[in-house]
Amino acid sequence: MPQFDPALIAVMKRVLEDTMTRVPLEHSTTAAKAYLAECILKAAAKGQTDYDALIVAATDQIEAFMSLFG
Repeated sequence: MPQFDPALIAVMKRVLEDTMTRVPLEHSTTAAKAYLAECILKAAAKGQTDYDALIVAATDQIEAFMSLFG
């Protein structure tokens, strides 16, 4: 399992919170948050460590989540 420094963890938390504001209210569930958090973690593990790259990685998955769990 990758180790993330505290600064990156703070960025990932901010990305998750910002991404959740883009999820339609009817889909804004703990399952959505967990799914998007996993997407963010995977992107960070692959080397995407800045806010902009992580927000794109997460927001690109909103539609996928809604189609899977909607």
